[in-house]
Amino acid sequence: MRIPKPLFPGARVALVAPSSPVREDRLPKALELVRSLGLEPVVFPSCYFDNRHGYFSARDDSRAADVNRAFADPDIDGVWCVRGGCGGHRILPLLDGETIRRNPKWFGGYSDVTALHLYLNQDLGMETYHCPMPASNLQPDAYTRTWLEKALFGGLTGPVAVPPDRPLKPLAPGRAEGRLCGGNLSLLAASMGTPWEVDTRGKILFLEDIGEKPYRIDGMLTQLRNGGKLRDCAGVLLGDWTDCDAPEDSLTLEQIFEELLVPAGKPVLMGLACGHGSVTGSLPLGRKCRMDAGNGTIILLED
Repeated sequence: MRIPKPLFPGARVALVAPSSPVREDRLPKALELVRSLGLEPVVFPSCYFDNRHGYFSARDDSRAADVNRAFADPDIDGVWCVRGGCGGHRILPLLDGETIRRNPKWFGGYSDVTALHLYLNQDLGMETYHCPMPASNLQPDAYTRTWLEKALFGGLTGPVAVPPDRPLKPLAPGRAEGRLCGGNLSLLAASMGTPWEVDTRGKILFLEDIGEKPYRIDGMLTQLRNGGKLRDCAGVLLGDWTDCDAPEDSLTLEQIFEELLVPAGKPVLMGLACGHGSVTGSLPLGRKCRMDAGNGTIILLED
């Protein structure tokens, strides 16, 4: 696993929108956030609302070209997705793996960006960062900003500190060690049966999602289970499930997790402040991680 160089004050960061369009009123605010972090934003065409193609930020070839050019440009130090949405899986066949492999760079985002994380982690062996995005997290709180800065500038090692009011909850006991993989559950389920299918063998599987009904989460977790992904992983970390509340006649999310995750016999921790919530940490996908569900700890290891 190759670890790209961390960013630094004054680093030129390509802002790309590989999925859905960025609202015109949000882009200036996103640029303000990037500059407040000491970085120099370089806005690529997919970020401009006028280039949108329906529910995508641009046509497939244009979105892929932005990612390819950002990695190929020697004057660009990092590639940061401004938002998620939908469409990440559509551009994977159009990405220039050889160019990206020759020019590994810091890469960050979450949600629909999970598709690109899978590609960069598994196909190209490059560590990437599940972290807030400029147009989605315009005003990060202190916890979110602290962990974002660690992701940007180096420092995502050691124990993962959680907000005082958000302790981790053990769902299944045990200890495990492996590389972090995963992200948005919907995107992981959509990867099944494709060349970019999530590979969980010996890894710590991180899961989160937004706006999904419990029966949909049940179905997607069942798909992962039936595909052997829960059997193969070393452990499971459950992040935020934003706007996924259960109606009265539904199983709760915890019941779903107990029925589908616990029987795999792997340690499971739930409640990690990471995902689509307003308070969210950052994770280095592809990095070795050690979890202890008994005492509710997660440690990011140095490669």
